[in-house]
Formats: sequence, C-alpha cells, structure tokens
Amino acid sequence: MRAPTQKPAAADKFVITRVFDAPRSLVFKAWTQAEHLVNWWGQPNGATMPHCKVDLRVGGVLHFCVKLPDGNVIWGKGIFREIIEPERLVFLDYFSDEHGNIVEPPPGSPKESLITATFVERNGKTTVTVEHGGVEQTAPEMQQAYRLGWGESLDRLAEDLAKAPRREVVITRVFDAPRELVWKAWTDPKHLAQWWGPEGFTNPICEIDIRAGGAMRIVMRGPDGVDYPMGGVFREIVKPERLVFTAFAEDQEGNPLLEQHTVITFTDLGGKTRLTVNASAVGVAPIAAQYLQGMEAGWTQSIDRLEKLLAKH
Repeated sequence: MRAPTQKPAAADKFVITRVFDAPRSLVFKAWTQAEHLVNWWGQPNGATMPHCKVDLRVGGVLHFCVKLPDGNVIWGKGIFREIIEPERLVFLDYFSDEHGNIVEPPPGSPKESLITATFVERNGKTTVTVEHGGVEQTAPEMQQAYRLGWGESLDRLAEDLAKAPRREVVITRVFDAPRELVWKAWTDPKHLAQWWGPEGFTNPICEIDIRAGGAMRIVMRGPDGVDYPMGGVFREIVKPERLVFTAFAEDQEGNPLLEQHTVITFTDLGGKTRLTVNASAVGVAPIAAQYLQGMEAGWTQSIDRLEKLLAKH
C-alpha cells in the first residue's frame, strides 16, 4: 500500500478492520494468489497492477507493480515472515525497482513496513484485521492517506470476492419419526454413513466429533469408485434442535474446492419431525462451479436416503 509523502510524526498504531461476505479460505487465497492480488492489492480507485508474482513461503517474495491513474508506476516488494493458512499472514513491505531490489522510499515514507493480517471466520463471513507498522511514524495527513488507500483497496477486494460462484439451498422435509431419532441419524457416524451423499454413493470414511469445534471427515465414494473427500468443523450444537457446521469439499491433495456453511434445524411435531436444511456455499476453486450446480440435487437425494433409513426404524 502506498500513499503521498509527508513529514514524519508520531501517532498510534495503524489498524483497519473489514468484514467480507466470503469464507476465510477464499479471503486468504485473495491475499496470497497473484490472480486475486492483481484485482485489488495496493490499488486505490483508478489504479491497476500490471505485474504481480508470489512465492508463498517464509522468506518468499511478493513482487508487484502498481500503475497510478496519472501514469506513474510504483514497484513494491514484500518478504513473508509468517504464514499460518488461513489464519495469519505477516510480511515486510518495501519500495523496490522492477528487478526486486529494495530502494529508498520517497521522503517521509516508511523505509520498512511490517504488515500483519489476521483472518477470523464466523457464520461464513470473514473479519480481516490489518496492522500496518511504520505508518504510525508518519504525519497525520499521510496516515489518513494510507487509511483511504487501504479502504479503497479493500473495497476492491470485496468486489473481487463477490465474483466467486455461490449457491444457497433450502430444503424442508417432514419425517414420520421422533426428533431424537432424526437427530441421532445426523450425529451418530454409523447412521450418517448410511445415507450421506447422493443416490448410489457410499461413505467408507465417516468420522465426526459432535461438539462445538469438533471435526468432521467424510469420504464419499461414487458408483464409479471415485472418492470425494470432505472435511469440516462443527460450529454450534443445540441437542436436539440445531446443528451448524462448515464443510469443505476437497480435491485428492486436500485443497479446498468449495466451502459450505450449513444450518440444520429439527422441529418436534408431536412424534414427527420437521427438518430444515439451509446450506450456502462459495466456490474457492474454478471447478467449484460444477459442484455448485449439483448442490440441490445432492442434498435432495441425501434427504431421500435419510427418509428411507428412518422408515426402517
């Protein structure tokens, strides 16, 4: 992030916070992948980024070029000091030349900045807090310029994140079964493995830790023998009324393809149970669009299988 230069002066630490309507895994990618960074990083309104390369490892380099609306070009270099995906990112920020050599900053600008970004997810949204060390040593006018620059850049990040493919599915079904039994079908891995997934799928791995913060790990196997791994975390458990979890469809290497936030409610109807599934998903990889297209059909078939299982009891 760059700003007009002013005379240095002491001030409080520079901190800015923003909440994004996107899962943390996607927001972290937007901070660490060049294809996202070129759309927003260090770009107040009207600026562009014609060059961006990222070597995402401790000691690795972020090298970028920002072209301002007046035609001036600014090169910058970041050196990663800490990477805790997808929770925290710390790097040193410098002015540089086109070859990546660190150069003297304009008069009044910080020679070295330490940028710390933390990412906290709640209910499918992500709060990003940025601390920009070094700015506090500059004049108030310059600090305001940095704040405006960050604000405009984060606005552009929000626009970039909004382009990610997303889908929401709401399904309601009334089962001729008591609520306790329906709850058990969702929270006992032996029962869950019998119905989870579309028609014809099996679940050779179905492991769940039913507690807030507990993990879930399910590997669905299609009729053709292809495995579809999924990980997740339980966010809220109110037995036997409400179940909230975040799930991640993964590729074979464990990389997330999409993130889904799901809220399940169980309503007692005097011996019967009304189940409501509210699932919202956001793609974090190009192939996610294919998964999202089949999302409603997948959930519907899963609930159909659950209904058949409950009818046996």
